[in-house]
Amino acid sequence: MSAYSELIKNFEKIRAYMRDFYVYGFKRRDDYQSKSARSYDDERRRIESWLGNHMSFVRTPEGKNVFISIDSRTISHNPLYNAWKAKSFTDGDITLHFIIFDILHEPSVKKTIAEILGEIDQTYLSGFEHPQMYDESTVRKKLKEYCEAGIIETEKQGRKVYYHRTESIDISDLTDVLHYFSEAAPCGVVGSFILDKEKSDTEAFTFKHHYITSAIDSGVLASLFTAMREKRAVTLSNLRRNADMPRRLRVVPLRIFISVQSGRQHLLAYLPAYNIFHSYRIDYLSGVKLEDPTPRFDELRAELDRMQTKMWGVSTNRNKWGKEQLEHVEFTVKIGEDEQHIVRRLEREKRVGKVEKLNEYTYRFSADVYDSGELCPWIRTFICRITQMNFSNRTVENRFKRDLEEMYLLYGIGKEADE
Repeated sequence: MSAYSELIKNFEKIRAYMRDFYVYGFKRRDDYQSKSARSYDDERRRIESWLGNHMSFVRTPEGKNVFISIDSRTISHNPLYNAWKAKSFTDGDITLHFIIFDILHEPSVKKTIAEILGEIDQTYLSGFEHPQMYDESTVRKKLKEYCEAGIIETEKQGRKVYYHRTESIDISDLTDVLHYFSEAAPCGVVGSFILDKEKSDTEAFTFKHHYITSAIDSGVLASLFTAMREKRAVTLSNLRRNADMPRRLRVVPLRIFISVQSGRQHLLAYLPAYNIFHSYRIDYLSGVKLEDPTPRFDELRAELDRMQTKMWGVSTNRNKWGKEQLEHVEFTVKIGEDEQHIVRRLEREKRVGKVEKLNEYTYRFSADVYDSGELCPWIRTFICRITQMNFSNRTVENRFKRDLEEMYLLYGIGKEADE
């Protein structure tokens, strides 16, 4: 098997490589210190074989940067899912896989572990001079794995346990749902796997804004969903920005927040060691390990739900004693006679704030939030209509105004530009 199609064992290694070199694009060949340059070339060839024509590069004074370049209008399926479909296995694993499903070739065929072992030896391996031998423990573990995956079921008759295939489900009427789910939902790779087994002429969806990069975080996301469903704490690694080494943390995962503007995914969690709620970017998390169930899960989630009434984004600003610290922000906009769409947009996008009509052409937005800085990108979209603004956090307000002044200078507006 060539380096171009070599299957992988450690997906976290591939995930980190794709994130640093292709998604963010801030690392180059010379920055790859984990192993030799040859290892870099092997990883690059493998990933580029999955991504096909979706690669681009730019040359800078520091060297060549390679990155993913995709036009969402020209693709209907996330190409990053190909990384999840490259899985390593031994010769013995794949041989046993096909033998088991050949023995249990339809749901009506039911056999005990002893019967399966006997048929393997007598029917499938007897003609080989040096056959691959499978002991009871190996076959039992493989059957257990398939039972957990839901593709094999057990049935107890007296003291004997029989194994059989699960019934096939007709999903031919759900192809539209699967096409949409696979591209728009968290862990959409599940839908992509199912679609691989379906032969359908259904036209796939295309998206104006297609956030594909979260595909490589599906494993972390799936583990967090499992923890939340079972109300468990988890231990995980968090690689903070500009940090060389990740921190190992124990948290109680409560909700996943996904931005409809950027597609970025955050975990909102409770940290027992610090008695605080905190958000973490999913793409900075790895090594999720499920811990014991926590009896406080429902209480903590209810508290987070209450806090959401003061959250514009994912910030949960509290002081070291756990007391809430709210910041007030408001601004007034003036509209023209034919600009009612601005008012409708304010109402539609106000989130936890409120919109007041001051007169026929003037409206005021106000909100009390944990972090008023999170509103700044949104507020900037109303520039030229804003007549007055006020932040209780003067640092945020001054930074907002300073950014505007710098923008004016870029466009040749202002005193310094005139000089």
